[in-house]
Amino acid sequence: MATNENLPPNVIKQLAKELKGLDESPPEGIKVGVNDDDFSIIYADMEGPAGTPYENGVFRMKLLLSHDFPHSPPKGYFLTKIFHPNIAPNGEICVNTLKKDWNPSLGLRHVLIIVRCLLIEPYPESALNEQAGKMLLENYDEYARHARLYTGIHAKPKPKFKSGAICESTTALNVEQHNTSVLNIEQKNAASGAGLSLPSPLVPSSTKGGNNPDHQPQPQQQPIVPATETGVSGTAVVGISGTAPKKEGLSKVPADKKKMDARKKSLKRL
Repeated sequence: MATNENLPPNVIKQLAKELKGLDESPPEGIKVGVNDDDFSIIYADMEGPAGTPYENGVFRMKLLLSHDFPHSPPKGYFLTKIFHPNIAPNGEICVNTLKKDWNPSLGLRHVLIIVRCLLIEPYPESALNEQAGKMLLENYDEYARHARLYTGIHAKPKPKFKSGAICESTTALNVEQHNTSVLNIEQKNAASGAGLSLPSPLVPSSTKGGNNPDHQPQPQQQPIVPATETGVSGTAVVGISGTAPKKEGLSKVPADKKKMDARKKSLKRL
């Protein structure tokens, strides 16, 4: 996963777009790769142009992008040893495009094409390798022999960059930025809703016990089921299950007895 801490976000966005274009439509004889840990380091494998002492060779190079890229040019280095007037023994590349002729509007594609053109047409007048520059001016055949010797020894085919590596890296970068945005939103929502708690349907609602921790919820009352019982006098008494029935039948017995006694007294008088 690319961290890209060395480049500002707007440059990373433009760079990712350009790298994807280089991967999908690479320049002739050039294959680009990226450093998965840092997009500010761009790798490229260059095929030696046909008809030159570098033919059949594969040369790996890198471009180092500074923090203020593209306002300042990248620095180019060959990682594969090469005998060339404009490439120093330490691999540094000398070309006007990466120095006085640099323009922020120039893209990576243009830079890579210019570097490969150096293998076709060197500039001995601005040589970093003085031996190669002098030999090129004085004895081209000797220069070509040395260049072919270096090519045969050092510029052997390299392990190819994984196909689609740039697309995967740029996609991973977009996913990382998307996941970071989603995480920030979730954290913000969690912070705003921290004080809100929804009651669980499994927890009984509190009654008049208030916040008293000793208060226990009242057990739920059983449903009231009417029950019919027969009183002593044969009248129906409606009671509630689990409770004592009213004693209407018992209270009515003395009243009836009084009426019977009154009737008996009246008959005796007659």
